[in-house]
Amino acid sequence: MAKTSDKKSPLQHHFVHLNQQYDASQMGMWAFLITEILFFGALFTAYIVYRLMYPAAFGAASSHLDITLGAFNTAVLIASSLTMALAVHAGHTGSTRGIIKNLIWTIVLGSVFLGVKAIEYSHKFHEHLVPGPSFSFPLYPGAGSELFFSLYFAMTGLHAFHMVIGIIGLFILIGMAAKGRFNQEYSTPVEMMGLYWHFVDIVWIFLFPLLYLVLRHH
Repeated sequence: MAKTSDKKSPLQHHFVHLNQQYDASQMGMWAFLITEILFFGALFTAYIVYRLMYPAAFGAASSHLDITLGAFNTAVLIASSLTMALAVHAGHTGSTRGIIKNLIWTIVLGSVFLGVKAIEYSHKFHEHLVPGPSFSFPLYPGAGSELFFSLYFAMTGLHAFHMVIGIIGLFILIGMAAKGRFNQEYSTPVEMMGLYWHFVDIVWIFLFPLLYLVLRHH
């Protein structure tokens, strides 16, 4: 008696074929990423405007950010982009083992990034640089320095939140891969997550020089 496969077809009922489903998925992901670009773009614009208004305060506050940790995290995210790209490639070649291995590495690197960011936040907390009643920045007292750290925590915090969402998504993909959901003909979820992950990495590539390097006062 012939065995029946318990694997679900990746083709959803409202699509005619996988190519149509892939095109729709790609269009949906790009539409989502455009809204994210607009969202982060507004924060970047606000930062630039206020930096022009308070150049000395922002420069002094920027000098209190740890360039070494920021540069290390930048290298970590660049490495995670590589492992994510390798996972996408493994999907195209139908290598379930390659997908899982590279997604695990991406999770590890993403977790390292978040751990380093938590260390940075801890330092700022102990230095009373978290905006609020206990905020204190004797080097340049005033609204400008507190505004810098408000934007710093808002922008890096939202970026970290997107990283957490991405890591959760990667765990889901590992579960799908372990169940044999992906093959050479279908690995669309891996590719869409790759687009999201690369976007989050690119956001940091802009955040790092803007917050840590530009017009930094020594």
